Amino acid sequence: MFDYATLKVIWWLLVGVLLIGFAIMDGHDMGVGTLLPFVGKTDNERRVVINTVGPHWDGNQVWFITGGGAIFAAWPLVYATAFSGFYWAMLAVLWALFFRPVGFDYRSKIDNPVWRKTWDWGLFVGGAIPPLIFGVAFGNLLQGVPFHFDNNLASYYTGSFWALLNPFALLCGLVSTTMITFHGAVYLAHRTEGAIGARSRNASYIFGTLLIVTFSLAGIWLWQSIPGYVIETAVSPNALPNPLGKSVIRETGAWLQNYQRYPLTTLLPLLVYVMAPTAMLLVSRGKTLLGFIASSITIIGVIGTAGVSMFPFIMPSSTDFGSSLTVWDSVSSHLTLGIMLVATLIFMPIIIIYTSWAYKVMAGKVTLAYIRENDHSAY
Repeated sequence: MFDYATLKVIWWLLVGVLLIGFAIMDGHDMGVGTLLPFVGKTDNERRVVINTVGPHWDGNQVWFITGGGAIFAAWPLVYATAFSGFYWAMLAVLWALFFRPVGFDYRSKIDNPVWRKTWDWGLFVGGAIPPLIFGVAFGNLLQGVPFHFDNNLASYYTGSFWALLNPFALLCGLVSTTMITFHGAVYLAHRTEGAIGARSRNASYIFGTLLIVTFSLAGIWLWQSIPGYVIETAVSPNALPNPLGKSVIRETGAWLQNYQRYPLTTLLPLLVYVMAPTAMLLVSRGKTLLGFIASSITIIGVIGTAGVSMFPFIMPSSTDFGSSLTVWDSVSSHLTLGIMLVATLIFMPIIIIYTSWAYKVMAGKVTLAYIRENDHSAY
């Protein structure tokens, strides 16, 4: 079995993989929901849009549930502190997500324009709000979160919900929203044809461009104005978790230090600037499956950039720097991480194989003719 320090880094990578998997798999569902009222002009066109993700959205939620479970099990202090501090934000995410299952299941049950349009906007809310809030959360992590621990490691959050909605965090929310909507537009371009496909392609150009712009603005703002965190004292990676056993300072430009230490990590932000335009180009040429792969790699670049910038910090504290939670001092025991790793190596391939099989079986274009022929069975 790996030593404790190695397991800590492995679980940092695995949580990152789960977040990326969630953004790619459930993200394109949410992107489709965000675009639903705009790329579908008639009821049947909106049913086409919904049926591109209808058979898959609940299976893709596995990534969201697994990601939350992994944070709870691998980083219990992060889970407890984040869900206390971001309580109302997390509730807003859950309230928005409630619209998805009922929207998919009930939207087409009654042939009434008002009923269906109401659920269309409900699916829009369920698709647009969660990415925005997740991006805002990342923006606040990069700035530091107002919390501290007492000597008994009880955490105290001293901020407010409205303080989370600061300008930099809202910009990060726009990065997340444009990323997910871009991904959903590329997926729709792959799964639809005709007027819906054309609108989806246009949406991919718009949101792909907005992603590059907002990502660039956030990077410049972070570089120029947002101080990063640095651990001053020597920290043993193999030590037992103790977030109070270190000294932390803030320095301008500290979030860029990892790119100087490990030059290969600069490939992550570079992926955004290479793969987002590549995805748009592939979509314009009708190679939409390759475009979807390129937009997925773009997501890896965006999330990977945030993760590498902050490493080894997971949840920095803006009120008591020494309480900041890192990869080294906010994790579960050596035994717990080892058992979880074995379970992950068994079950993650099963999830990937099942999901791949489901998408292969239900591949192909969703058309208006299909909706008309399956009026009572389609979503």
